[in-house]
Formats: sequence, C-alpha cells, structure tokens
Amino acid sequence: MSKTLSIVNAAVFDGISDELTDGPLYIVDGRIESVGGTPRPADRVLDARGGTVLPGLIDAHFHAYGIDLDMLALESRPLSYVALAAARRLSAALTRGFTTVRDPAGGDAGLARAIAEGLLPSPRYLWTGAALSQTGGHGDPRAADSDVCGCATHATEVVDGVDPLRQAVRDRFRRGAHAIKIMASGGVVSLTDPIRIPQYSPEEVRTVCDEATRRGSYVAAHAYSPEAIRHAIDNGVRSVEHGNLLDADTAKAMADAGAYLVPTLAAYDAMDRRGADIGMPAVSRQKNREVLDAGRTAVELARAAGVRVGFGTDLMGVLEDEQLNGLRLQVEVDGPVTALRSATSVNADLLGRPDLGRVRAGCVADLLILDGDPLREPSLLWAGPERRTVVQAGVVR
Repeated sequence: MSKTLSIVNAAVFDGISDELTDGPLYIVDGRIESVGGTPRPADRVLDARGGTVLPGLIDAHFHAYGIDLDMLALESRPLSYVALAAARRLSAALTRGFTTVRDPAGGDAGLARAIAEGLLPSPRYLWTGAALSQTGGHGDPRAADSDVCGCATHATEVVDGVDPLRQAVRDRFRRGAHAIKIMASGGVVSLTDPIRIPQYSPEEVRTVCDEATRRGSYVAAHAYSPEAIRHAIDNGVRSVEHGNLLDADTAKAMADAGAYLVPTLAAYDAMDRRGADIGMPAVSRQKNREVLDAGRTAVELARAAGVRVGFGTDLMGVLEDEQLNGLRLQVEVDGPVTALRSATSVNADLLGRPDLGRVRAGCVADLLILDGDPLREPSLLWAGPERRTVVQAGVVR
C-alpha cells in the first residue's frame, strides 16, 4: 500500500529557478508526485506554516571517515572505531539538512550497506573508497623524517604506476564505488608536498580516467594550482576539488572540457580560525594561508568562464560542525540563489543523479523545510535545527 505525504502552506525553491513558487507538495512512496495545485489528502499532512521547501542539500566533498586532521593518526585507527565515528558524522550531516553526500576519500561497501539497510541515520552516501596518491603526494601521511606507515588506507592509499592504478580502480568499482578520487597536487594537511606541483604522471592520470569512463563513471581530482588543474582535466578528470589557485585561462579550459569545480571554502576558513587551537602543524597552517583568500576568487573566475560550480565542505575532525558555515561563505560569493543551485541541482548533475537536487514531479522527495524565505533571509540556511525540518525519501526525520 502506498505511503503518502502532503506538505502544505509552503513556498518552493525548485533547485533551479530565480523565484519561489507556490506549493503544496504531494509525495507518494518517497517521490514527488505533484507541486502546486489543490492540497491532497495524505497519510500525513505537514504544515510548513509559511516556510519554504528546498531540495535536500548535497555536500559533494564530505569525509565520513575524516575523523582526524592528522592523516597518520586517522590511518592508524581500527576501522571499527572509524566507522562508528563516521556514523555520528553522517547523522549530524542529515540533521543539518544534507540528504546526500559524496565522500571523495573514504567509505567502503560495509558502511554503504549499513546505510542502505537503515542501520544508521545518514544522507544518501556516494563513496569513492580511499583516494589514490603517489608516493610523497597529498595522500601519503608520512613526515619527511618518518618511515612509519598508517597502513590502514581508510581515507587514502599510496599507489604508483599504471598497472597498479588500473587494478586499484577496478577493485573500487567491484566493491561499489560511485567514482574515483586522485590526488593531483599537494595539499594543506600533508607534510611533504608543495601545494602547486602536479602529482601523478599524465599516463597514470589517463589510466585512472580511462578505467572510470569505461565503467560509466568519472574521476574527481584534488588540485589547487592552474598547472595541476590543467594536468588533471587534460587527462580526463571531470570534477576538480578545491581549485583555490585557479586563474582565468585555466577556468576557460575547465569550461571547454565540461569539468566541474567543487569549492570547499568552509575548510580553509575553519582551519584559519581554529587551526592553532586544534594542534595543526605550522607547515599546514602556512599552506592554508596560501590558498585561503584565493578560494573565493576561484569561484568568481569559474563563474565568469561558465564553469559549473558545485558545493563541498571537506571538513576533517572536530571541524565538521562548520558544515553549514560553508553555505554562508558561498552565499557571500554567489548570492543565495546561485549558492543554493550549487548545493542542489548542480551537485546532483555532477553526481549523475538528476532525480536529486530538485523539487519537481518524479524526483526523490529529499527535502529541507525552512521556517522562512532563504532568498530574502539567507541566514536561515545556516541557522540551528529548530528552524529546519528534514524529509528524506518522503519520511520526516
């Protein structure tokens, strides 16, 4: 027997349009059947009291297994502990209104199965498995004076060479990965790699991308500098993560290639404000300063070139509570409508899930209800849980 839900007394942001439209919504078996018209009787009627229904938010750069900013400490923990901590991180994200997350450096078939079976409250979870890194790259957790290895590969795995990479990619897809993540430049929390230098050879990047494309999937690449971004997209990468040091010429190349940019402004802002207090090494804090202010400029350059810009947060360890602050930072650059598109319909397109990120007939009823108009009062987007109601697959959470 069908399960139905009506949401009444609500305006609607559909994930695309510049203006709000009128409800109500009628939902059957977890999918939207109609928007607008006359309210219809249902098993449950939810009164939005003049609020606004949005598509459930999508965080395209969320690390469930990112329980520590110390990469070596993270990779040294037992997976049982990491998975339990990940469950708490996922539950908190759902409470904030993120009904889908993409994890581009972590996750596995066990966590995905537990979520699918309803063993824990969680957003829809699309994972890549451990990100692939060259020796001495962003995913190599060792300091220069250390040969100790975390060994566990919860979030990153060091794999060098064309044939080992080919096997690693195939195995991730065997296990159910959504996409593949590579490290294509240096990073903030890694200790031995300069930010700007491209990582992996062209042959290695092409091999990973060819395998993903033949599987009907794509590759996301951690990349900051213009040279690293060009290195990634010229060899087949579809999703550029961070991209803080982007320039205008590289932005045009991204647009021509049909590549997406997933900025993660929240991470740099949080590390800048809180890094010293949480014990970030000085080298990491210095790297963060190098890319902090450039992140907003990168979004502006990408917009000007016609690049499709998504939304991500990349918050590790205790910084996870800054997730909604990421919306504030992107709204400051883009305005509320454009930022909301990034966190809904654009991210859904990036994920290859046009049935998410939109409020329209036929789409999955993953929704966020705010108690006002976020286009007029954007602060509603990062307000507390008392001002939001989350609906996932037609079920009020």
